[in-house]
Amino acid sequence: MTTLSTSSPAQSRTGGQILVQQLITHGVQQLFCVPGESYLAVLDALHDADIGVTVCRQEGGAAMMAEAQGKLTGQPGICFVTRGPGATNASAGVHIAHQDSTPMILFVGQVARGAMGREAFQELDYSAVFGTMAKWVVQIDDPARVPELISRAFHVATSGRPGPVVVALPEDMLTEAATVADALPYQVTETYPGAAQMAELAERLGKAKQPVAILGGSRWSEQAVREFTAFAADWSLPVYCSFRRQMLFAATHACYGGDLGLGVNPKLLARIRASDLVLVVGGRLSEVPSQGYELFDIPTPAQPFVHVHADADELGKLYRPTQAIHATPQAFAAALNAVRPTAPVPWKAHTEAAHADYLAWSDPTPIRIPGDLQMGQVMQHLKDVLPADTIFCNGAGNFATWIHRFWPFTTFASQLAPTSGSMGYGLPAGVGGKRLWPQREVVIFAGDGDFLMHGQEFATAVQYGLPIIVVLLDNAMYGTIRMHQEREYPGRVSATALKNPDFKAYAQAFGGHGERVERTEDFAPALARARASGLPSVLHCLIDPEAITPTGTLQGIRKAALAKQ
Repeated sequence: MTTLSTSSPAQSRTGGQILVQQLITHGVQQLFCVPGESYLAVLDALHDADIGVTVCRQEGGAAMMAEAQGKLTGQPGICFVTRGPGATNASAGVHIAHQDSTPMILFVGQVARGAMGREAFQELDYSAVFGTMAKWVVQIDDPARVPELISRAFHVATSGRPGPVVVALPEDMLTEAATVADALPYQVTETYPGAAQMAELAERLGKAKQPVAILGGSRWSEQAVREFTAFAADWSLPVYCSFRRQMLFAATHACYGGDLGLGVNPKLLARIRASDLVLVVGGRLSEVPSQGYELFDIPTPAQPFVHVHADADELGKLYRPTQAIHATPQAFAAALNAVRPTAPVPWKAHTEAAHADYLAWSDPTPIRIPGDLQMGQVMQHLKDVLPADTIFCNGAGNFATWIHRFWPFTTFASQLAPTSGSMGYGLPAGVGGKRLWPQREVVIFAGDGDFLMHGQEFATAVQYGLPIIVVLLDNAMYGTIRMHQEREYPGRVSATALKNPDFKAYAQAFGGHGERVERTEDFAPALARARASGLPSVLHCLIDPEAITPTGTLQGIRKAALAKQ
């Protein structure tokens, strides 16, 4: 393919051509889309552009693929969808990008400018639709302003707390010609901590008896993770990762104490509550990692609270910090080389105990669940045979516990999971990850209900030859909701049962590889055949419905709930 040449101010181009050139200028190499007549001029301009285009089967999947690439790279993931239903289908991906602080730009077709305000075919007011879940929503009515507004979109998506930007494109604007120069490539602005702030942090650490660190959010890098790891090792500092941010600190490191997600180790929570200094870097401590906003008092935590965040608006928003440091995780981590202990720390035994607690909690070998397929042994086999840098993806459901608790994340950019708890995310995220880095192994955990939210994107994996592996846990129900049902309304099962297809045949019908796994001993050979097939694969794993969590059963939950009545 050829690259569109950089234009001169004297060259007249259509709005669609100007737009595609801006994408090239800003370094876009891939985008995801579901085509629509509202942006045909963009599709035509992409024909001659050196940008990889992934055609998807539903706009929600396309948006999630773009979000996944934004999460892995820190650069805006790019998605194009058509107006009306296309835009609303994509909204789930926009919401994920918002709550996960992921840079992303969603381009949406719009009706012609002369028809606006008449409720024309598929017309929507995108500012009203996306205003509460996007950092910025803009409509470009003049092709001459495309370079300006696209440049701003990239800067807004990546600045401060990253997030999604929605750009509406009236179809007649895209075919109208204008003479305008291209913008300069966008640059991400880093916010650095001051020397006095770092000295104050060192003083606080020097006076502490039982400090902890909690890592989360976005705007990290592989180098920042290395630098923070070195800092933690120097101080023997116990480190915990926020919900679905386990890739920020190696589980094998002696300072790692586990993650603040769902179903947390009670010993971990006790250690954090007993701490006398909390260092939060990058994250917001939203509902799940804060354990329903009960882990720390709001607005003033009981412990001295140091909060490091890239966005000043997040500092003090929920938690009044003892020390607020307005800095990106990358800049903060780089400054930590000046924060050195001057004496042996008194909490080393505490850190060792925290790591030992994590190792015991995350050991899958003692786990026994009802049924013939033992997921503890499955997880141990995955640990034994998969590369450490395998990208694990998941949507939402109890099945995700098997990854979060038992897979040891050790590599940056190896986790794709929505902190927003959006079902159906795992498969499209896996497609986005594999499209970005085809050399990396990608494994998707999905529940039966979760998988079929975007199961059609398996066709996208087949179309582009992406040998992802889906570990599909089938218990014939919306398991998480059934679990809550038994806790709140024991024995009154309503609207949670599912009748599922043969997922092995489903994969084969699309042109992929399928396996049916009913017993523990079936899993290892099925996985080996899937990896050897070179095809997108589904391992259809039949799970006993009673095995609702790694340590609990539906009958047990029901009995406990009835005993309280």
